[in-house]
Amino acid sequence: MTRNTRKISWIKAARKAFEQFPADAQLEIQRALTVAAEGRKADIAKPMKGLGSGIYEIALRFRTDAYRAVYAVNIGEEVWVIHAFQKKSRTGIKTPQHEIDVIRERIKRLKEMLK
Repeated sequence: MTRNTRKISWIKAARKAFEQFPADAQLEIQRALTVAAEGRKADIAKPMKGLGSGIYEIALRFRTDAYRAVYAVNIGEEVWVIHAFQKKSRTGIKTPQHEIDVIRERIKRLKEMLK
């Protein structure tokens, strides 16, 4: 059985931030992205509310830290990684507003770029 795996593409700033994550955290997130590229959803991924359909957040608890990667499955042909960040917020599980703003802006720019 051959899998119809989509290409995983990165917004440059997201890739740069991701590369700062610990190697094991990168591996876990990479695994979840591969699942997304195969058209499924990893257990650690969930839809992001308020950003339109097809936008997902990978939420990884790693040791005492929390790492996030946000990807889109409905912009262009590829799975696009839009944002990656270490969550430092102490306000529970909510994604900080400035991170949401970055994600919104990158989605907008990406859609314009792929027109």
